[in-house]
Amino acid sequence: MVFVVGMKKLKICWMSAGVSSFIAGYLLRDSIDEYIYIDIKDQHPDSMRFIKDCEKVIGKKVTILKPEYEDVETACKVGGFINRPKVGAYCTKFLKKRVRKQWEMDHSEYDITYVWGFDLKEKKRADRTVDSYPQFTHEFPLIEKNLSKEDCHGMLENLNIKRPVMYDLGYPNNNCVGCVKGGMGYWNKIRRDFPDVFENRAKLERELGCSCLNGIFLDELDPNRGNMNTEIFPDCSIMCYLADTQKENS
Repeated sequence: MVFVVGMKKLKICWMSAGVSSFIAGYLLRDSIDEYIYIDIKDQHPDSMRFIKDCEKVIGKKVTILKPEYEDVETACKVGGFINRPKVGAYCTKFLKKRVRKQWEMDHSEYDITYVWGFDLKEKKRADRTVDSYPQFTHEFPLIEKNLSKEDCHGMLENLNIKRPVMYDLGYPNNNCVGCVKGGMGYWNKIRRDFPDVFENRAKLERELGCSCLNGIFLDELDPNRGNMNTEIFPDCSIMCYLADTQKENS
């Protein structure tokens, strides 16, 4: 994308149905032109309730985009694998990367600013984003205001918005139910909370001959392995795609 002098400006907040991305967008609500959410079938149904509640507070409609393939299973089957070291998850490519790239192509006449929900502990990720995508302007309101993830949850409560139910179930983020980037502790919790999802992902692994956990299939996973509270498990939003792209370029 090449920018020229005099291009129209457009400030965008990609929402993940997570708390941090919304609070980032809320803080800059007076200057944001459009909020965008990619609707993926695997997200908990409560995610759309959360998006609608956010719309009421910011006073703007959130644009809902649909990926070419509706769910993680279909995307992985098309790609032929689930999650690879240094490459990332194929669902990220089909369900996030392609959607965002198409949107950017459709808006190539604009000088785009992106608003991101990185918190004060994610300054390095913010720096990598700026370095990886110099063609865009980037704003990080949570970092600028020294806000943590916990601060964002407190602000959401003060706005009288009920947080997405996945947080109440004990998950650190509102990712797809059965996120292929989860660790052993995460998958054992999914086994307990969403047994049908666990079973379907285990069948998908065997069908494709590759696993989510790099070296062990879900149907072999000891129910006592892992601790989700100590596993690195980032919010899977459009930032998830950015992280995978940075892996590809490293």
